[in-house]
Amino acid sequence: MKRPALNLRRRTVLIKASQGALALALPTLATKLAYAQSDYPNRSIRVIVPFAPGSATDILTRHLEQSMSATLGQKIVVENRAGANGVLGAQVVKSASPDGYTFCMGSTSSHSIVAAMRPNSMPYDIVKDFSPIGLAAMSANIIAIHPSVPVKNIQELIAYSNTLPSGLSYASSPAGSSNSLAGDMLRTKGAKLVNIPYNNISQGITDVLAGHVPVLIYTVALLPYIRDGRLRGIATLSEKRLTQAPDLPTAIEQGVPDMLASAWFGMFGPAQLPASISQKVSAALEQAIADKAIYGKLIDAGLEPQYLSPKLMAEFVARDIARWKEVVVKAGVKTE
Repeated sequence: MKRPALNLRRRTVLIKASQGALALALPTLATKLAYAQSDYPNRSIRVIVPFAPGSATDILTRHLEQSMSATLGQKIVVENRAGANGVLGAQVVKSASPDGYTFCMGSTSSHSIVAAMRPNSMPYDIVKDFSPIGLAAMSANIIAIHPSVPVKNIQELIAYSNTLPSGLSYASSPAGSSNSLAGDMLRTKGAKLVNIPYNNISQGITDVLAGHVPVLIYTVALLPYIRDGRLRGIATLSEKRLTQAPDLPTAIEQGVPDMLASAWFGMFGPAQLPASISQKVSAALEQAIADKAIYGKLIDAGLEPQYLSPKLMAEFVARDIARWKEVVVKAGVKTE
């Protein structure tokens, strides 16, 4: 049996009533969203460190945390989610709600090199799946050798490596790290090098100090060994000399162009993060980096504090991704 059709007048009344209810609801939702942003933050903020406790990324984040908490008026909770060169922790942030309560302190490994090393199996798009908050610091890699190696500069190192049938072996962090790829970059400049990657770089440092491996490429954590003579510094792979080692020349100064391999660290939020939130967190980050006490602690930890705004950081990351992709292709580095 057919139900009687609504008469035209009653149908019109119902449609107008529905439209009116929707019109009333939309401003309410918009008002709630605007209030949530103006009231931000109203609870603790989680910052994911996609590397282990004690890593450079972890040390940096914990130095910045107290100042940023004070500026934002809410506690920042640092959470380590290590694995897959930072990919596992970064995925947590990619999947988080863009409400301003989950961020990560990304790095060259998690938000640049990984795109070059995993071109066909990336679990996220670095550019599309994250909102840049701000660059926080840089950490240049250094080429150092055991004192028994008969070279004093990078040009001599390249020449000497070619006199050896098997070349020179160098210790580094695992494949896909900036210091591992620095050796691949040096190979494109004519050096004959063989990488020995260490999951635990402390063991790699121990082996070079003992003379088991002749060359080591790693961060400024090597400076104490260079200062006491147990290692010989050959070059820093940065644009300019380091604050912590003004007497150590850059590779570029020594006639090796474009030999740049610094790690960088910066904050990211999920994609579609409201601009008002990213700007507020970015301002807190900038203020923390500018704090003289924190600045000094970062320098002592081997980091070069350097702030970039969200816009400038986005441009920086895009250039860095393209640069590492070029290195990987040119050096014939095995990917995936």
